[in-house]
Amino acid sequence: MATESALHVDSLYRYPVKSMLGESVATLEVNHEGAAGDRRLALIDAETGRVASAKQARLWRTLLTCTASLDGDRVRVRLPDGRQLTPGDADFDDALSELVARPVRVADRRPAGASLERADPEQVLDRGLDAVVDAPLLELGEATPGDSFVDLAPLHVITTATLEQIGTEGLRYRPNIVITTPPGHPAYTENDWTGQTFGVGTAQLRGMGATPRCVIPTLAHGDLDRAAHALRTPARENLVDSFGLGRLPCAGAYFEVVTEGTISLGDRFSPS
Repeated sequence: MATESALHVDSLYRYPVKSMLGESVATLEVNHEGAAGDRRLALIDAETGRVASAKQARLWRTLLTCTASLDGDRVRVRLPDGRQLTPGDADFDDALSELVARPVRVADRRPAGASLERADPEQVLDRGLDAVVDAPLLELGEATPGDSFVDLAPLHVITTATLEQIGTEGLRYRPNIVITTPPGHPAYTENDWTGQTFGVGTAQLRGMGATPRCVIPTLAHGDLDRAAHALRTPARENLVDSFGLGRLPCAGAYFEVVTEGTISLGDRFSPS
């Protein structure tokens, strides 16, 4: 715990539309539902009723070519051809349906029992992005109050030590908070944060468990090419029994919000 006092916030992110690229911010308001503006919208597959997620890369990886941001209370989506659209525009659903080659509609709250397909990541890497692979259903937000479209928990945190060990960009793991670590700080210390409470800014966060990784970090993200090692390195180095799901490759940790508040760049991340 001695080195924990040297930890501080390196970067902050929110992702207004599930499985689209998000935006870097200087401050993040957090409450019991997670980060304000994060995963507040999602696309729903009109044929199955399931949430569109790049975890099923065969169907939805194109979403990672779009960028979503907040303009006040309004979500703006930039398509790969440069067009800017706002959910609620008459042509929004049609434009996204054309992009993903599948009929979709935008949703602004998570319906009861909302689920997505989580394609087996190793099968995707071995057989290719367009292969039909095992894809069990994952029910969303089981540990998160409210109606956002987070996978499981309100917040996701990862350290620069873990990112440096894996050798890849933080945005591939779609964290809310990246924590800078001092020289020599070991990778994967997020595994040890379960049950610990940390003060950061005016908020208090409690670790819930290591974050199991899916295929998304390996996919192309905007201008970033594919990166199989973003999954295979933690699969080799950091298999963790997390959330009762079995031993899975993990990087980072999920957190719940104990005390609501504001987190800013440079804030200390300290056990409390």
